[in-house]
Amino acid sequence: MEENIIEDSDVEHIVLGALATNCWIIPFKGPSEPRYCAIIDPGADAPAIIARLKRRKLRPQYILLTHGHFDHIAALPDLVETFGPIEIAIHRNDAVYLGPDAYEAHHASFTAAAGDAALVDALWKPMPSATVLIAEGNTLGPFTVLHLPGHSAGSVGFYDEQKGWLFCGDTLFKNGAGRTDLPGGDEELLAASLSRLLAMNGSIRIFPGHGPVSTLEQERRYYT
Repeated sequence: MEENIIEDSDVEHIVLGALATNCWIIPFKGPSEPRYCAIIDPGADAPAIIARLKRRKLRPQYILLTHGHFDHIAALPDLVETFGPIEIAIHRNDAVYLGPDAYEAHHASFTAAAGDAALVDALWKPMPSATVLIAEGNTLGPFTVLHLPGHSAGSVGFYDEQKGWLFCGDTLFKNGAGRTDLPGGDEELLAASLSRLLAMNGSIRIFPGHGPVSTLEQERRYYT
């Protein structure tokens, strides 16, 4: 497991699991302890996430999922077991990856991705259901939801306009974009989502689901 802290010292970045998924912990401002926070994409290794939260005296208020693929949500069951009820937000088009029928969806997705679902079977615990089904324009804490289909039908970005931060999951990486050959993927929709993002303010920093942080201006140069 690799760990990094991004430039804002109050926000933490942990790289988790076999697929090196970026998990982001964003504390909310407030004087009391434990402070509340949002967790974006708790992809694996729940003990590492829990230890970090307890060390910083943080309590998750929201778990925000950029999409439903297993490598972005595998730590969910243990987080809910440890901290009790948490608002779990996912786009309605990816809600199939949570709740009582989630195993079948993840099994099909990983079989398409890797030829088998060994990683799912090795780490599987029953998934809690979503408590919030999000859509374009919804707000949670400081974030506005941007629906960015293509990598999956329910892929989203969480945009903090005040800070100029966009947590974009597997829609856009530094020098690349998410694959479209998994269930719910669509190359044309991904192209439209990328065009939308690249037309936004170039100073916006992107925090992708895998790999390093970038800016929309850097990615615009890459794509032109």
